[in-house]
Amino acid sequence: MRLRESAHAVLTDEGGAILDERTGRWTHLTPTASAALLLLLAGTTEDQAARRFAERYGITAEQAARDVRTVVGTLTAQGLAAAPVPARRWWRWGR
Repeated sequence: MRLRESAHAVLTDEGGAILDERTGRWTHLTPTASAALLLLLAGTTEDQAARRFAERYGITAEQAARDVRTVVGTLTAQGLAAAPVPARRWWRWGR
Protein backbone atom coordinates (compact mmCIF):
# COMPACT_ATOMS: atom_id res chain seq x y z
CA MET A 1 0.00 0.00 0.00
CA ARG A 2 1.08 3.53 -0.57
CA LEU A 3 -0.43 6.93 0.08
CA ARG A 4 -1.44 9.39 -2.62
CA GLU A 5 1.19 11.95 -3.56
CA SER A 6 -0.89 14.64 -1.87
CA ALA A 7 -1.08 12.72 1.43
CA HIS A 8 1.69 13.06 3.97
CA ALA A 9 1.90 10.86 7.05
CA VAL A 10 3.42 11.61 10.44
CA LEU A 11 3.46 8.24 12.22
CA THR A 12 4.76 6.96 15.54
CA ASP A 13 3.95 4.00 17.75
CA GLU A 14 1.83 6.39 19.83
CA GLY A 15 -0.43 7.39 16.95
CA GLY A 16 -0.17 9.66 14.00
CA ALA A 17 -1.88 11.76 11.40
CA ILE A 18 -2.11 12.13 7.65
CA LEU A 19 -2.35 15.53 5.97
CA ASP A 20 -4.35 15.62 2.75
CA GLU A 21 -2.96 18.58 0.79
CA ARG A 22 -5.99 18.58 -1.52
CA THR A 23 -8.39 19.39 1.32
CA GLY A 24 -6.07 20.74 4.00
CA ARG A 25 -7.53 18.22 6.44
CA TRP A 26 -5.69 16.04 8.92
CA THR A 27 -6.81 12.46 9.55
CA HIS A 28 -5.77 11.38 13.03
CA LEU A 29 -4.80 7.76 13.62
CA THR A 30 -4.95 5.64 16.73
CA PRO A 31 -1.76 3.92 17.84
CA THR A 32 -3.12 0.66 16.36
CA ALA A 33 -3.89 2.23 12.97
CA SER A 34 -0.54 4.01 12.94
CA ALA A 35 1.34 0.76 13.62
CA ALA A 36 -0.57 -1.06 10.88
CA LEU A 37 0.10 1.75 8.41
CA LEU A 38 3.82 1.78 9.27
CA LEU A 39 3.97 -1.92 8.36
CA LEU A 40 1.99 -1.38 5.15
CA LEU A 41 4.13 1.54 4.03
CA ALA A 42 7.26 -0.53 4.61
CA GLY A 43 6.41 -2.24 1.35
CA THR A 44 4.85 -5.39 2.69
CA THR A 45 1.64 -6.91 1.40
CA GLU A 46 -1.51 -6.80 3.51
CA ASP A 47 -0.97 -10.44 4.47
CA GLN A 48 2.66 -9.86 5.48
CA ALA A 49 1.70 -6.73 7.42
CA ALA A 50 -1.05 -8.65 9.23
CA ARG A 51 1.37 -11.45 10.20
CA ARG A 52 3.91 -8.99 11.56
CA PHE A 53 1.13 -7.05 13.31
CA ALA A 54 -0.13 -10.24 15.00
CA GLU A 55 3.38 -11.14 16.15
CA ARG A 56 4.10 -7.66 17.44
CA TYR A 57 0.90 -7.31 19.46
CA GLY A 58 0.24 -10.93 20.38
CA ILE A 59 -3.17 -11.11 18.74
CA THR A 60 -4.68 -13.74 16.48
CA ALA A 61 -3.92 -13.74 12.78
CA GLU A 62 -7.62 -13.23 12.02
CA GLN A 63 -7.86 -10.14 14.24
CA ALA A 64 -4.67 -8.71 12.77
CA ALA A 65 -5.95 -9.26 9.22
CA ARG A 66 -9.23 -7.52 10.10
CA ASP A 67 -7.36 -4.58 11.63
CA VAL A 68 -5.08 -4.18 8.62
CA ARG A 69 -8.02 -4.46 6.18
CA THR A 70 -9.89 -1.82 8.18
CA VAL A 71 -6.98 0.61 7.93
CA VAL A 72 -6.61 0.02 4.19
CA GLY A 73 -10.37 0.29 3.61
CA THR A 74 -10.72 3.49 5.62
CA LEU A 75 -7.78 5.23 3.94
CA THR A 76 -9.03 4.13 0.52
CA ALA A 77 -12.55 5.39 1.26
CA GLN A 78 -11.13 8.75 2.37
CA GLY A 79 -9.09 9.03 -0.83
CA LEU A 80 -5.75 8.92 0.99
CA ALA A 81 -4.51 5.60 -0.40
CA ALA A 82 -3.06 5.44 -3.90
CA ALA A 83 -4.20 2.85 -6.39
CA PRO A 84 -2.11 -0.30 -6.12
CA VAL A 85 0.80 -0.54 -8.52
CA PRO A 86 0.39 -3.58 -10.75
CA ALA A 87 3.03 -6.24 -10.27
CA ARG A 88 5.65 -6.28 -13.01
CA ARG A 89 5.87 -9.46 -14.90
CA TRP A 90 9.36 -10.67 -15.48
CA TRP A 91 8.37 -13.25 -18.06
CA ARG A 92 7.24 -12.85 -21.62
CA TRP A 93 5.00 -15.13 -23.59
CA GLY A 94 6.13 -16.30 -26.97
CA ARG A 95 9.83 -16.30 -26.37
